[in-house]
Amino acid sequence: MVSGRVQGVFFRDSVRRRAEAVGVAGWARNTEDGTVEAVFEGDRQAVDELVEFCRRGPSRAEVAAVEVVEEEPEGLSGFEVR
Repeated sequence: MVSGRVQGVFFRDSVRRRAEAVGVAGWARNTEDGTVEAVFEGDRQAVDELVEFCRRGPSRAEVAAVEVVEEEPEGLSGFEVR
């Protein structure tokens, strides 16, 4: 979960492009409370890199916090913006 000014600033699409570049599968979606929820699966180093990107976000974003919860992989492929 990523909070702050993260909707309307191309956050999800920036995450998608970065995920595809580093080979991470998953999805990202806006939530009703103004946060972005994302799920990442892949190589640990690549996932960590993507989480670090979320801590900064694209140039127009203002990230206040990132909450990371580790879960069992679902076997996702590709990356989807929902």
